[in-house]
Amino acid sequence: MAQVQVVAKLDSAVILIGQQVNLKLDVTAPKGANVVFPTYERSQYITPGVEVISQKEEKPVEVDGAEKRSKTYVLTSFDEKIYGIKGLNVSVNGKKYVPDMVALKVITMDVDTLHPEKFFPPKDVQDNPFEWSEWAPLFWCAFVVALLAAVLFYLVVRLKQNKPIITRIRIIKKVPPHQKALNAIDKLKREKMAASEDQKAYYTMLTDTLRQYIQERFGFNAKEMTSAEILQHLHETGDRDMLDELTELFQTADLVKFAKYSTLLNENDLNLVNAVNFIDKTKLENVPTEEKIVPKLSDDDKRSRNSRIAIKSIIAAVCVAITVLVVYVAYHIYLLTI
Repeated sequence: MAQVQVVAKLDSAVILIGQQVNLKLDVTAPKGANVVFPTYERSQYITPGVEVISQKEEKPVEVDGAEKRSKTYVLTSFDEKIYGIKGLNVSVNGKKYVPDMVALKVITMDVDTLHPEKFFPPKDVQDNPFEWSEWAPLFWCAFVVALLAAVLFYLVVRLKQNKPIITRIRIIKKVPPHQKALNAIDKLKREKMAASEDQKAYYTMLTDTLRQYIQERFGFNAKEMTSAEILQHLHETGDRDMLDELTELFQTADLVKFAKYSTLLNENDLNLVNAVNFIDKTKLENVPTEEKIVPKLSDDDKRSRNSRIAIKSIIAAVCVAITVLVVYVAYHIYLLTI
């Protein structure tokens, strides 16, 4: 079994009157041993003339298979003398152990009693005069802060009264001209209009679909033109894809609508196929399917928006100025009061 060792040591052997010194009591004992350190009340004498200010026990530390326990006592003294500190009884598993005595020397300051004229009594509390020059800049800065705060309040009220201009960009889905035309023709197919007895209605719907497509695709007012004018315009502008088939389709449609011409079923189907082929041949690829519509602001709206931007900018500048001035005033008041 490890032997029990008790050691007392001071961190300084000499102190001035009223100074503090640490007395550390180290106990090395077997692990798990019951160690009881001496305990003192605050201002209790550890030895006559030396007071205990505070005490603190530290956590055990393992040392060479044993445990080292420590407790520190903060001491002070107000009498000049050399003190021998002894009798620190430590109990380990019920057995008393006493460390070697430690010496503490307490000294006082040297006082020149031969020259008492060098000593001065305490000075009275001084009443420092009020200097307006010291406080004037702070006063005027505070006055400017108050004015800026009033301006800030006025601007905030103005900003609330001046309602914001909100512009919403609308995105509209666009169906390409060829897709709209093909959808209309698919509707004709589903309703079996080609086999219908009402051939005038069938050709009217078919040619109206082609006119709408030609107007949107080629950019001229085909809906207000005759069949011959449409064909002539396409011929002059160089858009001649399937012009012969389109000519035959429009001629047949005019005969049905205006001359009560009766067509055969295969002739109706052929004209329908020619219309689809014409659309496929002349359609534009990679046509955008979305369109952004940005609302235009009126002059009054633009002025209102610019006014809000200006007010917000001034508010930001005023807030910065107030912050800077407040920090400046607070700092200099602190310097004047310390």
